[in-house]
Amino acid sequence: MTRAIEGSSCNTTESVIMTQNWAVAAFVLVTVALLLFMVGAASVLGGRAWGHSKNTPFESGIVSTGSARIRFDAKFYLVAMLFVIFDVEALYLYGWSVSLREVGWPGLIGAALFIFILLAGLVYDVRMGVLEWAPAWRQHRRKRRVATRD
Repeated sequence: MTRAIEGSSCNTTESVIMTQNWAVAAFVLVTVALLLFMVGAASVLGGRAWGHSKNTPFESGIVSTGSARIRFDAKFYLVAMLFVIFDVEALYLYGWSVSLREVGWPGLIGAALFIFILLAGLVYDVRMGVLEWAPAWRQHRRKRRVATRD
């Protein structure tokens, strides 16, 4: 009697797994079929115009000139990384604000510490001159002009 029960429970478990696998397989097949239909319809119904001006890059009403291979200053990448870092940290603060009632005072203290660390990092970046874009000679001239006004 025990073997009959074990066999039937194993059978139902296998049938549940098979049902779930068939559902995933059907989803994948329908997705691939839809993808193939959209690509096929676009190739059949799409335009066939060819020409020199058809293949030239065009953006915002301006025909591009020169090469796209421009060397950027390292500060550009540094500022971009800082933007990404502070943007991701803003996402953490959003998650904290959504769960404000659940985290209570310990969460508030943790968020305040997090914001303090962010502020300390921003102050350090400003003191190191990370956000200074102007060349040194222009900054020197500006400082001299401000000093003469006082």
